[in-house]
Amino acid sequence: MCAKRVMAGRRRVIAAVLCSIGTGLAIGGCARPEPAAIDLRLVDRAELMATIAGHAGRVVVLDCWSTSCPPCVREFPGLVALAARHPEVACLSLSFDYEGIGTPEEAAPRVRDFLASVGAGRIGNMLGRDEADVLYRALDVTSVPAVLVWNADGAFVRRFDDDDAARRLGRPFTYADVEATVQELLRR
Repeated sequence: MCAKRVMAGRRRVIAAVLCSIGTGLAIGGCARPEPAAIDLRLVDRAELMATIAGHAGRVVVLDCWSTSCPPCVREFPGLVALAARHPEVACLSLSFDYEGIGTPEEAAPRVRDFLASVGAGRIGNMLGRDEADVLYRALDVTSVPAVLVWNADGAFVRRFDDDDAARRLGRPFTYADVEATVQELLRR
């Protein structure tokens, strides 16, 4: 009888530990909370600009990225953290994963999977319907990652990309740089 109680106690401890680390196993009524659903909209340049304009009165941060870009994947959680710290800021992401081969819909699952893995459910997530090269030219972006920032009046304020960072900062940009710009805009 004593051994059974010890084993039951051990199972409860193991279940509590597993629950606390979020394994997702349903043990003793504990399950990992479901992540926020990932809404991913396909947009062309006009729809993207309309989305940005639709956030009039708010600072807008647009992260341009791709799942095939290791620096993008490394820095993207910075946008998720920025959105969590500043819910008053419209945080948007634009995936450049569609490169003109196949369809944008075929690129969507890998984009959605990545966004789910970093908890990007509270961000306005978009996938370019236009091929990546068209978006690069339309946004005047030479490479990803790139972060574009607009003020609450809808005026474009700052571009963070490799060229800008090398010229202005002398190093790659980080989300600390983006957040400093955002905080400055929020104080105005």
